[in-house]
Amino acid sequence: MIRINIHEAKTHLSHYLKLVLQGQSVILCNRNTPVAEIRPVPKPETKPRPVGLAKGKIKIHDEFFDPLPDEIIRAFEGRGK
Repeated sequence: MIRINIHEAKTHLSHYLKLVLQGQSVILCNRNTPVAEIRPVPKPETKPRPVGLAKGKIKIHDEFFDPLPDEIIRAFEGRGK
């Protein structure tokens, strides 16, 4: 684990970020007193999600595909009633 003071971090931030990307942790100090830790963020899962997890849990009724009433269309278009 690397310990650096604020001035060093501000001066060479890109260098320390490269180390963090490689898996290192950096302790940020204020006058040699630790105040924060900079560490890598866990990488998100990269495997694809399986298809069909909600199969049978959702039902779309036939009325869903019916045209909307005129008053709702006018409201969406901002024409009021």
